[in-house]
Amino acid sequence: MCLKEKAYYFLIGFFCLKAITVSAQDQRVADSLVLIYKEDKLGGIEKLELLRNLSFNELNDNELSIEYAEELITQSRLDDNYLYLYRGYLQKGINYKLIGDLETALEAFFKSIEAAKKAKFKAGEGSAYMSVADVYSVLGNYDNSQLYYNKSIELLRKANDSIALASALLNLGDSYLNSKKYESALQNFEESGFIFKNVNYPIGTAYNLGNIGMVYAEQGKDDLATVNINKAITMLEELQDYYPISVYLTYMSDIYLKKGEKQVALNYAKRSLELAQQYGLKEQISDANLKLSVLYDQAGNHSASYKHYKDHITYRDSVTNIKSVQQMADLRTNYEVSQKQVEVDLLTQQKKNQKIIVFATAIALFLICLLAFGLYRRYKFIQKTNQIIEKEKNRSEALLLNILPEETAQELKEHGKIQAKKFDLVTVLFTDFKGFTKFAETEDPEHLVKSIDFYFKAFDEITTKYGLEKIKTIGDAYMCAGGLPTVNQTHARDVIYAAKEIIEHVKNEFKAKDDLIHFEIRIGVHTGPVIAGIVGIKKWQYDIWGDTVNIASRMEARSEPGKVNLSEATFDEIKDEFPCIYRGEIDVKNRGSLKMYFLS
Repeated sequence: MCLKEKAYYFLIGFFCLKAITVSAQDQRVADSLVLIYKEDKLGGIEKLELLRNLSFNELNDNELSIEYAEELITQSRLDDNYLYLYRGYLQKGINYKLIGDLETALEAFFKSIEAAKKAKFKAGEGSAYMSVADVYSVLGNYDNSQLYYNKSIELLRKANDSIALASALLNLGDSYLNSKKYESALQNFEESGFIFKNVNYPIGTAYNLGNIGMVYAEQGKDDLATVNINKAITMLEELQDYYPISVYLTYMSDIYLKKGEKQVALNYAKRSLELAQQYGLKEQISDANLKLSVLYDQAGNHSASYKHYKDHITYRDSVTNIKSVQQMADLRTNYEVSQKQVEVDLLTQQKKNQKIIVFATAIALFLICLLAFGLYRRYKFIQKTNQIIEKEKNRSEALLLNILPEETAQELKEHGKIQAKKFDLVTVLFTDFKGFTKFAETEDPEHLVKSIDFYFKAFDEITTKYGLEKIKTIGDAYMCAGGLPTVNQTHARDVIYAAKEIIEHVKNEFKAKDDLIHFEIRIGVHTGPVIAGIVGIKKWQYDIWGDTVNIASRMEARSEPGKVNLSEATFDEIKDEFPCIYRGEIDVKNRGSLKMYFLS
């Protein structure tokens, strides 16, 4: 995603309320409250408010802010306080979005919406809708982002919450900016700026100036852009809010590059990267490195350009989310905490026993009975705790096997890493729904996802039936392979059986009378060598690479609705068992002409 789509981060979460007052984020507040938190003397609503303030004002350490938010969520559930449960999920989502884990962020925001509804807190519900819209904005789905921003604005106008309303208007303006609707963007910025000025909210005014500067930069009005962005940077430096400064600095780099002042442009890009690195802003580290790569390339310094481009790729690829792996890590943490709690409880019980012995002479019989009762309860507690630990361990094992193939998971547990493996002959299948993009533009997102989930669950059952390995889903595309991780000689036949059953299932459902969206499907299949394994050190996903994958994807692209398109390599594997129709040689992007066959 290009740098100019990064305004979605701005003004998300600056509307957390205490009673009816509103305050801006301030790292100094978080620092001053740490001592109170460590004393651990507060309870009830005071503790909830302390946790809310700590998470809200912790600007320098997103992971620490998440810890405070998680504790706030847990305590709010114990207290049945839906207002603070909403705030906890909102802060959790904001921080996960800032570190690039958008799936976890979106999950948290939807939970914050539900909590706000239960609390009958219209302003909070509107703010949570705004945060959902922010995620759609970064995903590039501006139609959906504008839909949710307008839901947010409708609620916030009724809630009489000026700062939250101005924030939603500003973020809607960002969405219009990213979709190149500049006049609509300026109109929303104008209204939000008026509100921020009236309520004397300097951080909102700073974002407004910077975003107006970005619109002017897009329109080629570089002088106006420079004036507004420099004012924004000055204000944000005083407020110690560095992410938008990093974004604005990259914009300034673009402006000076257009003027031909390459060294000034380079200096702005370097400053953007330094800020991003200092505050751990992965998205902006990636974008600043990309900008520096371009600038060094234009200057003829190819070695520096290549280094920054590699750093750009590294940070870009690190900003991913695999929710199931995160859940596995949480289970692991809970397991270790449970073990530690057993040790603490045993030690506490031993101290009680020592006190009992001191008074044993005076009340020996009573204490013996009491001790026996205590030991019995301890035994039952330990037994129950061990059962919990075993249950959590089994859940972790099951989750790992759901993420990785069994032999790959075993290799990971034994060696702590996975060695990439070459397979000389596997068969890869791709599916794609006809007209999905058109449906995505018009249908409600929840309705669309529910329909895709219905089909993909059926595909999972079919591929499992034929011993295929599901690799991944990409939007509306489904990818699986036969012949790995365990090599076999029937991979092509297994894939063909699965493809036929998938085609038949989709045809049967197409005329179904229910509330789901039904599609037609194309399938492409190719056979050849691949490399399989996992890469990186966290958030693993079993994946395959190689030309075979690319050609299988091309086969799907050249297929037709209700058809299975085979490459020549796959046809050679199954021609004696399955009737096929030769389609001739068909042009394929970047491949020339390839022989293709329809499965009869």
